[in-house]
Amino acid sequence: MSQTLTEGARKGSVDAQSAPSSKRWWILAIIGIAQLMVVLDATIVNIALPSAQADLGFSDGNRQWIVTAYSLAFASLLLLGGRIADLFGRKPAFLVGIAGFASASVLGGASTSFGMLVTARALQGVFGALLAPAALSLLNTTFTDAKERAKAFSVYGAIAGAGGAIGLLLGGLLTDALDWRWTLYVNIVFAIAAFAGGWILLSNRRDAANSKLDLPGTLLVSSGLFTLVYGFSNAETHDWSSPQTWGFLAAGGILLSAFAWWQTRAEHPLLPLRVLLDRNRAASFVTVLITGAGMFGVFLFLTYYLQLNLGFSPTRTGVAFLPMMAALMVMAQVSTTVLVPRIGPRAVIPAGFAIAVAGMAWLTGIGVGSDFSTAVLPQLLLIGAGLGMVMPPAMSLATSGIAVEDAGVASATVNTMQQVGGSIGTALLNTLAASAATSYLSGKDATDKLVQAQSTIESYTTAFWWSAGFFAAGALITFLLYRRGTEEPDPDAVRAVHM
Repeated sequence: MSQTLTEGARKGSVDAQSAPSSKRWWILAIIGIAQLMVVLDATIVNIALPSAQADLGFSDGNRQWIVTAYSLAFASLLLLGGRIADLFGRKPAFLVGIAGFASASVLGGASTSFGMLVTARALQGVFGALLAPAALSLLNTTFTDAKERAKAFSVYGAIAGAGGAIGLLLGGLLTDALDWRWTLYVNIVFAIAAFAGGWILLSNRRDAANSKLDLPGTLLVSSGLFTLVYGFSNAETHDWSSPQTWGFLAAGGILLSAFAWWQTRAEHPLLPLRVLLDRNRAASFVTVLITGAGMFGVFLFLTYYLQLNLGFSPTRTGVAFLPMMAALMVMAQVSTTVLVPRIGPRAVIPAGFAIAVAGMAWLTGIGVGSDFSTAVLPQLLLIGAGLGMVMPPAMSLATSGIAVEDAGVASATVNTMQQVGGSIGTALLNTLAASAATSYLSGKDATDKLVQAQSTIESYTTAFWWSAGFFAAGALITFLLYRRGTEEPDPDAVRAVHM
């Protein structure tokens, strides 16, 4: 009888923890605002770079570090940030992340030198690495009902997928209407709303309070991710045969291998293997990695094409991506709330990749004098629809059924995959595009403007074909990795609501 009472008390505690929060949709709103702030900062500064360069007087060679400083800090510290949220509580991690990100943005906006701006961007990456996994893990532990969780993740996944395009639009508007500094100052608006909402709506809970921080694992994975992303960043400015490229890539691989070995022996591993061993979760991590790599073919090179070849202003360039964002958001709802629950991810996610492949392949038909409405717009709608079937369901499945004490580090792994994928995609596509342009110019009059314009088209279409290749590989890999059928909720899974 005593055992029955104990089991009943435990079940009652679990039920109380799993009860839906009446404030959950408001919590989704503040999480969405915070996620948007982090995601759009990966691209919002890009459009403003020429203006910042003219104002602060730094060289073309140094320009890439405004972007790279952010990605290096962000990628290398994400797993640490996620584990801090598990150990010390998601509310303080969320609030500190927001406050720090906003402060770094103010510092960047007030920059009077190149060094000051790079420092501010690195600090944004540091606090973003704390904020992003805390936000996703809060979403995972707040929404416990399967249908509501699907809706919540469709919103979150749409923001994660379309955030880069939103950054381009907002960056163009702010640069044209105000000044490049406002691409950083605008974060204050997002931060005030998210911080106030988080302070009022969230309460703290430390699900992994009995664990300890894995310091050797933290050092190995942080240094490994740093050197890996740094190596890919160097590939953009150095040859792949340069020691500054392959040397750092090799070092990153060795450090990450050592990290994986250490996680099998550590008493309190930073990334417990149970997080990675679920088949659907592993497939979702791979999905996010591939999507991050391929999406840069859309945002980066299409931005160049619209501005340099079709003569679009920064604002008009941002507006041009709106239809793609709309298609992505619509399909995010359909895929997560209707398709995946009914037919399972093994059918939906590979199909989404296949649709994106078709859109990218179609986009390779652009020319020097192409019309946006026929040569770009339909393709963007197709790509947006495809990615809407891929990104949101993958993010939901990557954290579905995870133990609450691992929610932060699992969420950090999702963000790490997206960031590393983006770094790989940027380096590979930039290098391949530059090689294609050089090959086209070989034996031709490089001073002829028409030849120059056509060489840029060759570089763009090469990048688009490779992006299509990434998505095609994603379709095949996810079809092989995802389990058949739909995900059945685990009645014994313990989830907690954090308010």
